[in-house]
Amino acid sequence: MKRSRIYVTKAIPENGLELLRRSFGRIDLNPTQKTLPRKELLAAVRGREGILSCLTDSIDEEVLRAAGPGLRAVSNYAVGTDNIDVAAATERGVAVTNTPGVLTLATAEMAWSLLLAAARRVAEGDRITRSGKFAGWGPTLYLGRAVTGKTLGVIGAGRIGTAFARLSKGFRMEVLYRARRPNRALERELGARRTSLPEILKRSDFLSLHVDLNPSTRGMIGRKEFSLMKPSAVLVNTSRGPVIDEKELVRALKSRKIFAAGLDVYEREPRLAPGLASLDNAVLAPHAGSATTEARAAMAELAAENLILALSGRRPKTCVNPEVL
Repeated sequence: MKRSRIYVTKAIPENGLELLRRSFGRIDLNPTQKTLPRKELLAAVRGREGILSCLTDSIDEEVLRAAGPGLRAVSNYAVGTDNIDVAAATERGVAVTNTPGVLTLATAEMAWSLLLAAARRVAEGDRITRSGKFAGWGPTLYLGRAVTGKTLGVIGAGRIGTAFARLSKGFRMEVLYRARRPNRALERELGARRTSLPEILKRSDFLSLHVDLNPSTRGMIGRKEFSLMKPSAVLVNTSRGPVIDEKELVRALKSRKIFAAGLDVYEREPRLAPGLASLDNAVLAPHAGSATTEARAAMAELAAENLILALSGRRPKTCVNPEVL
């Protein structure tokens, strides 16, 4: 049987697959949620014009070469493209697209879920209650940290960081942020103040990371940074795992250098740094920041539309290397 023009590396929501079928007829895909082993991925992409990839797929020079000279587009089912060698794709004239915007609120909501759960020890309390160890109410039992009126630090004030900061309004928080350029909307709406990373680390009661992964952000929160934070601070990460040195995070949590952490992403995902899983002051989610029915369906639609547009010679809606078009 002749191969389809495109290959989908994981089964995305059906609305996206249906759009692809309408445009291309039969499509080939990995029907599971498991990441393809390297050899299988290399074989699967051979001879394709388009690849719809997920953030767990490493689309590097080897994969691009395996696809062959007919490859025209890689549509990533994610906002970040750190799993794709964009420079190599650009050199080959391959368009790379992503799915920004449609998952902004879902991820911002997840960051708040983690912040509140970590601050009020929700996951720890759930484990205690389920295990039968809850022996009744006590004045000093299971004390967490108050959120209202505290200082919120936001590292990265793009779409998601901005949406996250806006949701702090009901908690009447002082907002500090770090970004490459001023965010006038946050300054106007919340009185937010742009400042340096050291000041945010020193002053924040709650710190949330919303940066993309690049050489300047990899390992940006490590031993030095933890030493600057308050012992009452809560750290939240819904961006990319490698922006935190996970071994140093375990050290900081164990020694109570910081109060707690809420994580949705991990440095060597899906593996965790030794000791992290056993810590009561770590709330650990399974990379579910965009995992709402609405957001994942919208991502599927945008990823499919981007691939359809690119292979029909039209401009994709969200292309990260438009110079190839």
